[in-house]
Amino acid sequence: MSFDKDKVLAQFHKMCQNTLMETLEIEFIDAGEDFLTAKMPVNPRVHQPMGLLHGGASVALAESVGSAASLMFVNPELQEVRGIEISANHLKSKREGTVYATARILHKGRSIHLWEIRIVDENDSLISLCKLSNMVLPRRR
Repeated sequence: MSFDKDKVLAQFHKMCQNTLMETLEIEFIDAGEDFLTAKMPVNPRVHQPMGLLHGGASVALAESVGSAASLMFVNPELQEVRGIEISANHLKSKREGTVYATARILHKGRSIHLWEIRIVDENDSLISLCKLSNMVLPRRR
């Protein structure tokens, strides 16, 4: 079965309606067989009180893209994905513009997926480096 990027992106767009991802204006913009990319605007909606990108918003972006990426490797009729651990190193601040998060698989087991998520800005400067572990579970009916 061939990978259909447009179908994957449309599926994720639909899943994000009326969720935190919609609130934060996270948009999935690129996908491949082993990666997924989303973008998020940096504006007062995602600022901390000092006017900088909130670390929690970066983590929400990272977990959103990493968890969605795991869905590309499971059968959604039979399996569900749950984030079980995330770590983030915030390396550079950002006041405005856009950040891009790309999740790349580090380990794809039957029950655990490990992702590295790099969050960069428009100039490809590294803003945050995150690691996400997802558990693959049988789908609850």
